Amino acid sequence: MSNVSVENQLSATLLEQTFSIEECNDIETFKKLVAGYVSLDQCVAVLSDFQADCSYIYAGNFGKVFGLPAENSVIDSAFEECIFTKIHPDDLIERHILELNYFQYLKTLPYQDSHKYSTSSRIRTQNTLENCAYINHRTIYLKSFSNGSVWLALCLYAPSADIQPRLGIDGKIVNIETGEVISIEKYKHYEQTLLSKRELEILTLVAKGSNSAQIATQLNISVYTVRRHRQNIIEKMKVANTTEAVKTAMVMGIISI
Repeated sequence: MSNVSVENQLSATLLEQTFSIEECNDIETFKKLVAGYVSLDQCVAVLSDFQADCSYIYAGNFGKVFGLPAENSVIDSAFEECIFTKIHPDDLIERHILELNYFQYLKTLPYQDSHKYSTSSRIRTQNTLENCAYINHRTIYLKSFSNGSVWLALCLYAPSADIQPRLGIDGKIVNIETGEVISIEKYKHYEQTLLSKRELEILTLVAKGSNSAQIATQLNISVYTVRRHRQNIIEKMKVANTTEAVKTAMVMGIISI
């Protein structure tokens, strides 16, 4: 499936937050900290500003894997497409879904604690279609506002010593103060509450090949109501049509057939 629908959902979730301009006051401090870390670790770090919709990319020696320039750079997007295009598409979808869950999980915590948690995953970075390297990926939300909106995020890319082939990205949410891996039951419910029970019923029937008239008959509702639900599904999932919605929902585990 295409990564576009999941990325659109992630982009809308993060960029459509309510930001407090008064609290956007110390980005230079974070930029210096990230630059200093990269000079020691030689990884790739992306500092994303969701309020300004831009990113600061710091590339150590590992940046050569992505074809990044040696000097630091700024891009006009909070999402590092120049790196995303070098990641295996299946792993990229899982990475985006993990971040959506991470975002929603942090919403259940005091905003001051958001920087205490990180995602952790192992993804494939493809230099060519035949040559995939395994890398460690982490996302940390560095600065959240008092209203819960996330302002600054840090993504780290570094080589992985684990090169054993296996499916999936081993995605986790980790308390980086204690090392505790957060149980999936504490955040998986977000995916289940993205759509209403009726919308899940309709999307499942669409996935099984039913058209709007057939769904209306089966659920004893009007065709107009079915079409309205289908449009709501498209809007909630930030996709172009119900075909994309079905594919995205199946990857996220919201529906199955």
